[in-house]
Amino acid sequence: MGVSSEDFVPALAGKDVDDVVILGGGLAGLFCALKLAPRPVTVISNAPIGQGASSAWAQGGIAAAVSEQDTHKKHCDDTLAAGAGICEDKIVEMMTREAGERVRDLLSYGVPFDQDLEGRLELSREAAHSENRVVRVRGDMAGQAIMAALIAAVRKTPSIRLLEGFMGESLMGEGRYVTGVLARKRGGLERMAFPAHAVVLASGGIGHLYGVTTNPGEANGHGLAMAARAGAVIADAEFVQFHPTALNVGKDPAPLATEALRGDGALLINAAGERFMEGIHDLAEMAPRDIVARAIHREVEAGRGALLDCRDAIGKGFAERYPTVFAACQEAGIDPATQPIPVAPAEHYHMGGVLTDANGRTSLDGLWAAGEVAATGAHGANRLASNSLLEAVVFAARIAEDIQGLMPTPRSAYWNEMDSEPGLPSQRNTDEREAITVLRETLSRNVGVERSAESLRQALVDISQAEARCQRVSIRNMMTSGRIIAAAALKRAESRGGHFRADYPDADPAQARRSYITLDEVNAIAEAAADQAAGNSVSNAMGS
Repeated sequence: MGVSSEDFVPALAGKDVDDVVILGGGLAGLFCALKLAPRPVTVISNAPIGQGASSAWAQGGIAAAVSEQDTHKKHCDDTLAAGAGICEDKIVEMMTREAGERVRDLLSYGVPFDQDLEGRLELSREAAHSENRVVRVRGDMAGQAIMAALIAAVRKTPSIRLLEGFMGESLMGEGRYVTGVLARKRGGLERMAFPAHAVVLASGGIGHLYGVTTNPGEANGHGLAMAARAGAVIADAEFVQFHPTALNVGKDPAPLATEALRGDGALLINAAGERFMEGIHDLAEMAPRDIVARAIHREVEAGRGALLDCRDAIGKGFAERYPTVFAACQEAGIDPATQPIPVAPAEHYHMGGVLTDANGRTSLDGLWAAGEVAATGAHGANRLASNSLLEAVVFAARIAEDIQGLMPTPRSAYWNEMDSEPGLPSQRNTDEREAITVLRETLSRNVGVERSAESLRQALVDISQAEARCQRVSIRNMMTSGRIIAAAALKRAESRGGHFRADYPDADPAQARRSYITLDEVNAIAEAAADQAAGNSVSNAMGS
């Protein structure tokens, strides 16, 4: 790795050693902070709290077996089936068993889940669920409502210190022990060291490593790279879920047409008005996401287009039942009550991440992880709809309980005042902007819905070349995460769940297991890809 000019900018050390520093202001981070109260906690967030979190954009809701006819065993079985053979059974059983309790926690924090006149939770069904078990808010506003309630609760909790506008860049450590977080003021050069007895990584996903994503701009893989650079084991990194039905209207991020629309009867058609899912899977539009995403991808690639037809199933009730999707359609000049909605797959969720156990502990002492940055084994090769918010709250609560047990006596909730003046601005770098464009285009083209050995090796070469032009740690983190995903995808020579290899289109029973990788192995795979590319270039030159 090249030397960055930033390596010579000294970090300002905090005067305090926190009990707990949480990197990330999404659902996992805030829920963990609330569960740790009254223990003092510092939450570091890249964007203003809630604004950069994928949690706030979640439209479906939280899956939980809370109805009389449902059981956590059924929820567990559905999750295992979607995970395509590589879920951790005990983790899934635990997560689904604790789901009802976590929903009650959220109700206690003021989340206004939809209820009937008798006060019972109203539940909807999403793809690959055998029962109605998705707890929602006003149809498609669950994430926004949950985050609003948690933010209000956090701001009323004096033991939680919020530091907004700081971007985590590196983990501080001594050997295998993580001792804090090194962060930089957003838009500046000044770096701050936040020493801590416990660090919780809740930094979100990897969406903006891809050219088309439903995630906010802050979902850029920083936490994944920070942990990998510190020596943490990464698991299941090849498994990326593409939401089948992002609005194909040229916006970045791409607005999401929630799966609940198909649950309510909306149909997928091509430009000729023909349904195309019926001949592909018995569940048609409600097939698992990876199958629907590939079907739509192929229709679009073949030039036939793909559209979501809500006219008959939802019609005039669209604006009231799905206000978020309706607003996005209106902005694009589409009336979904009378016109089919153009859709395409978009990066939506990363099943892989930093390997954790049932209590959120990573392979590094002093480091826990929760939410999308973590790989708990709950999702396997393909996440079941609306299990992501559930996983975030279940493991955030377990991490809080684990830390409380390790540190029974909290420090006092007092922090020295921090200088809020803006520091020296970081210089905009044309090379780095171009490198990010190369990264996003490369991952979408070569590490997307369909992959092959050739495309993955090319991705590794292209990303490595782009990374050589980058100076800032934050940009190099993005490149590192991109290489991790591509290298893990090259290692898995089969198709399973969200990972589809055109050169290995079938699942291999011998590979029905989780994958593990370290940054050293990623670097070795990338070097081998570069050597092979160089050898091919020489052969081609000699043959011409």
